Amino acid sequence: MLTDERLDRIRDMLTANGRVVANDLAAQFAVSDDTIRRDLRELARRGFCRRVYGGALLPSPDTGELAIRATSQQNAKASLARAAVNLVKEGQTIFIDAGSTNLAIAQALPTDLRLTVVTNAPGVASALSHHPKISVIMLGGLYDQAKGACLGPQTIREATQIFADMFILGACGVDAGIGVTALDAGEAEVKRAMIGQSSLLMIAATADKLGTVAPFKIAEPSRIDHLVVEDGVADTSRYAQLDIAVHLVAD
Repeated sequence: MLTDERLDRIRDMLTANGRVVANDLAAQFAVSDDTIRRDLRELARRGFCRRVYGGALLPSPDTGELAIRATSQQNAKASLARAAVNLVKEGQTIFIDAGSTNLAIAQALPTDLRLTVVTNAPGVASALSHHPKISVIMLGGLYDQAKGACLGPQTIREATQIFADMFILGACGVDAGIGVTALDAGEAEVKRAMIGQSSLLMIAATADKLGTVAPFKIAEPSRIDHLVVEDGVADTSRYAQLDIAVHLVAD
């Protein structure tokens, strides 16, 4: 098999399964481990995968600025939001960071639910501004317009002064082997700070985020307590094996 043929086959496997294992590829194509490592480096250079220990994963999608992301997959995000708010309990203090799915969650919170919401996302705070029973604490910092969030040392410093019952985290990539990842180093740092201050971690993720990895690690997969995903779009058995409560949502 020619190199380009093998690369095409590996890319097809990545598209179909979301991941490949280097040892399995070497055996399947009857080539050396070094050959497969070179293949994966070349696919990563072309942007088709992100190399991880032992193989490769699909790269997390970078769908642009928050204003653009908020207009995509609206039905799926609304379905995820309706399921996610059922996991929020009366009287809790929760972190909600930036993200288009998290914005949908904020908009879906019941009007009779009493909460304290702490956020670094002005869009989330605005969505809750007329909610009669929610107290909103807005974290300061340098506002990143593309991310729709305040980031940096001030944001982290203020977040570490609060203890939350739950963190609803907007993830760029979620994988049962690698964990939770982000596309931006500043975002990842703020998310890690919020995780450290929270008892529970919930992630509501669209199908394009599952089984993908972004450059900056946020948390191990075992740190996730609740994972809210669309039913039938991905194999979630590996998450359940980690004692993550997986909530499958019908569209």
